[in-house]
Amino acid sequence: MAQKNNFQFSIREYRPSDQHVVMSLFCDGIREHIYPAFFKAMSHPDHIGVALSISMAGYVLGGSSYFQALLFGSAWAGLIYYCCHEIYDGYVTRKLSADMADIRANYLENPDNGFWVAEADANGQSKVVGMVAVTGKAGGEEGERFDDRNGGAMGGGSEFAQDAGDGSYGEMSHMVVVFPWRRKNLGSQLTRTALDFCKERGYSRLVLDVSSPQTAAISLYQKCGFVQTASRSDTHANRWFSKLARINVMRMEKFF
Repeated sequence: MAQKNNFQFSIREYRPSDQHVVMSLFCDGIREHIYPAFFKAMSHPDHIGVALSISMAGYVLGGSSYFQALLFGSAWAGLIYYCCHEIYDGYVTRKLSADMADIRANYLENPDNGFWVAEADANGQSKVVGMVAVTGKAGGEEGERFDDRNGGAMGGGSEFAQDAGDGSYGEMSHMVVVFPWRRKNLGSQLTRTALDFCKERGYSRLVLDVSSPQTAAISLYQKCGFVQTASRSDTHANRWFSKLARINVMRMEKFF
């Protein structure tokens, strides 16, 4: 499945020769959310209040020491950064030992799954500048997922729990576009590739999870017709890390 547009890129199925660049693209694409998540968390009024209180305590305990105040405040900021880092870096580590450990076996050799890369012409050479994956799911898997991660609550999507037919659906993941190729419709084309694959397989819908700091991705998915159907405050990391980082994971879906 290949697509082209005026920006001279094409979308094709993953090849084993892409492994090195895809792994690098995946790791960089996920870890780049650490700093936005940190700044978003630190700008929350609760964290600002805690940072000021801790700094004031340091100032008093240090005998009117501005250095002690700065040190105490920095310690709080460092804790928040650590939480954000552990959430995204931990996700990378977990996926590298799971489906990303063998893309050929987990995606190419399974007709219900798909993995694509976007290739661009850079100075006469082809370069991988984006990627996306889809995993086919049976109808009952989503309920089990939310029972485990969302306290049994399906949120706004509960009315869609029962689908026509066998209820199978696609789950999109690993959407990454390198920085110079963003805002050039490449993200939309990768999403369209995933949607077309799901329609061809007869899936009832395409679902994805996105974290709250990923505002550009959320906007892209909304433009592509996805709606938020659930939200949870816990991640794969320690629940206190998730609470301190103030990261929500949103489930978005597009129905066919």
